Amino acid sequence: MENNPDVLPDHLQGSRLKVDAYGRAYATGRRKEAVARVWLTVGKGNVTVNGLDIFNYFKKNTLCRKVYHPFITTSTSGCYNVVATVRGGGISGQAGAVAHGISKALKDINPGLHAILRAGGFLTRDSRVVERKKYGQHKARKSCQYSKR
Repeated sequence: MENNPDVLPDHLQGSRLKVDAYGRAYATGRRKEAVARVWLTVGKGNVTVNGLDIFNYFKKNTLCRKVYHPFITTSTSGCYNVVATVRGGGISGQAGAVAHGISKALKDINPGLHAILRAGGFLTRDSRVVERKKYGQHKARKSCQYSKR
């Protein structure tokens, strides 16, 4: 395919609005304070995050597995290359944001995977964020020691 804008694979022909002329699907993933911009192309399965290989960026195997989980669930491992830029948050939130972006891009590049991704909960944005600290308390939930007398 060598970046020819005129030739797209058969499964991309119907979704021209979601995929650009070079066969790239773009999606934004979010988790906690992290925001990931993800581009998905047909390829050999290379995943690059902020210019680094996924195993160099996310050093823990659990985080790498979290990023690969949409591919494993949809049986598309090794079919798509991923280029992602992620900003904000911690390393775990960034991994969740990249996984969310990959799921949304997979849905755009192959609409037949929508039901599988929805059933697995990959397309739902995890809305849990850090609870704010309240005044008069030590932390968000931890209060001062109560003295009865």
